[in-house]
Amino acid sequence: MTKIGYARVSTTDQDLGVQLAKLKEQGCEIVRSEKVSGASRDGRGELKTVIDFLRPDDELIVTRLDRLGRDTRDVLNIIHEVEQRGAFVTVLDPYVSTRGDMGHLVITVLGMVAQMERRFIKDRQRDGIERAKGKGVYKGGKRRIDRDAVLALKQEGKTPTQIATEVGCSRMQVYRIVGSLQGSKDDFQMPIMRCDKRNTT
Repeated sequence: MTKIGYARVSTTDQDLGVQLAKLKEQGCEIVRSEKVSGASRDGRGELKTVIDFLRPDDELIVTRLDRLGRDTRDVLNIIHEVEQRGAFVTVLDPYVSTRGDMGHLVITVLGMVAQMERRFIKDRQRDGIERAKGKGVYKGGKRRIDRDAVLALKQEGKTPTQIATEVGCSRMQVYRIVGSLQGSKDDFQMPIMRCDKRNTT
């Protein structure tokens, strides 16, 4: 019997470290991971690799059920594929395994509850947005800064204040964008923040 761990996060800026550490603690001899949405099976090459590798009595371990997928039907289909290979699935939090009949029931219920909770969250977000729009205070998503425009204005000799005004951002954001250019010799110098040391007692 081989313990095989699978870890997943939805975006590239999320960290897999906690999941990988927990899987190693469980004695997983093989651990595969990927940074991809769990909304569907598309693009989840590492998951496919894990399932294809499974042999009878192997154990596929995940830290949470939603690491397998975000949709209850998808999760149950994955578990079915695992069992077709004679293997079983173990979820660490909360701990449950498909080795027994009760495990199947618990995993099905957990999947349904998690999916319902995600829908409730989305509904609450939509309701909040609609209320904010009705009050005229909803401004939508955060506007992205036009990096190219910042750099172009700098090449024209504009000052940080002038660039910030034209692009519609803060001077600090201008400094960060310009400062990200490695090896640039004429970057703006970040203003030195001065503060007076005063006795506050």
